[in-house]
This record gives sequence, structure tokens and C-alpha cells, in this order.
Amino acid sequence: MTGPVSRREARRQAVVLLYQRDVTGLSLDELKANGARAGDYAADPFTEALVAGVDADIPAIDERITAAAKGWTADRIAPLERAILRVAVYEIRTGEVPAPVAIDEAVEMAKKWCAAEAPGFVNGILGRITREGGEAAA
Repeated sequence: MTGPVSRREARRQAVVLLYQRDVTGLSLDELKANGARAGDYAADPFTEALVAGVDADIPAIDERITAAAKGWTADRIAPLERAILRVAVYEIRTGEVPAPVAIDEAVEMAKKWCAAEAPGFVNGILGRITREGGEAAA
């Protein structure tokens, strides 16, 4: 992967790194190095900021997801859906992008990569978080 990375691609890379860490237990640095060797990962400031931000705040992000998931806890959500949610919740909380953009990107990833019910599940959780004042909350 060469050249500038779009924000959409940076989000995708962040989700993939966070998902792979959950599934493999490898460190983020190992996963980045493996991805770079395979040509699947290009160091990008936006990707790095998303991964670092999510990683630094996982307990608070997961608490927000669990509160909005109605009958689910973050640790019971499938790893890929959880990674998608974590990136979107981080973006909503920081106000880096408008909540509708974060939600749309997350739903699109869920449509592409997850089971048929995942997009609605992701949309519902993120919608509740946004309605409950998730934007720019610390």
C-alpha cells in the first residue's frame, strides 16, 4: 500500500488491527509490522491516532457499548463487530468527525464484513450512544 490513505481506509486499517489483536493476542506493533511486510498496512497518522485513542480508552468505550447494547456486554459481541463499534464510539466521543459519518462508516463496514444482522445491531448501538449524548463526551 503506497500513497496517501483515505480516512475510510484508515478506519478500515484501525478496525482490522484492533480485531486482529483481540483474536490473536499479538501486540499492535507486531500486527503493524506483519501487515507492512504483507503490503496490507501503511503507517498513516489517522490510523495511528484511531488505534492509539481506542487502545487508551477501551474500558470507557466498552462501558458505553455495554450500556447501549441492551442485553449484551461488549465482551460478548463478536470481535469484528466490537472492533467496528470501538472505532466508531471513539470517533463519536472525540467529536473528530460528525456522529452520522462515524455511524455510516461503521454500518458500511458491518455490511461488508459481518453477518446479515450486524449492520442493524451496530446502527442501533451507535444511535443510542449518540442520542444519550455520546458526542465529544469524555
